[in-house]
Amino acid sequence: MDPLSAVLAFSLAAALLTLTPGLDTALVLRTAAVEGPGQAMLAGAGVSTGVLAWGLMAALGLGAVLAVSETAYLLLRIAGAVYLLWLGFGMLRAALSPERARHLAAMASAKGAGGTGGGGRGWYWRGLLTNLLNPKVGVFYVSFLPQFTAEGVPVVAFSVGLAAIHAAMGIAWFALLTLATRPITGLLKRPAVTRSLDGLTGAVLIGFGLRLALERRS
Repeated sequence: MDPLSAVLAFSLAAALLTLTPGLDTALVLRTAAVEGPGQAMLAGAGVSTGVLAWGLMAALGLGAVLAVSETAYLLLRIAGAVYLLWLGFGMLRAALSPERARHLAAMASAKGAGGTGGGGRGWYWRGLLTNLLNPKVGVFYVSFLPQFTAEGVPVVAFSVGLAAIHAAMGIAWFALLTLATRPITGLLKRPAVTRSLDGLTGAVLIGFGLRLALERRS
């Protein structure tokens, strides 16, 4: 496969993956609705950074450890499940607290449409850890990237370049999701809506965490 064909084929596959709803989409949508667009894009940037990191690890062969080592996969799977459960239960706790919901709504109102707030960087790390602690992403990249390796190119640089394309698509998609919440900003600032979004997203995160914890590797 020549470089141009490899890039085009990978871009098509990556676009389909990016548009498929999943944990990253839920996290960014909730953050945009409850915390504001600045925090949502920080969470999206964290997710995209994780994609770049997995691409680099796969290119260097480090990600292959997950594909062959049951112990490494198990440890990362447990860490990821615990993290998702912690995040999910935190959101459920916020959903059950009217005071917390009013506080978030007041903060979102005070920041305005473009504010990020002092604690916004925390959402970058949430997005990054959500991606890095998912062993399925690592195994996927180990099996996915080699299929698009072109002949006669530096493997590491080319693979990281492909991962960068995927990351850029993710940023663009997260930006569109964030913009989609703008027309209903007033509605999303209501405490009852904030609590509902926290409860729904928390349940989704807990579901992903339990699924990750209980799955059996084939």
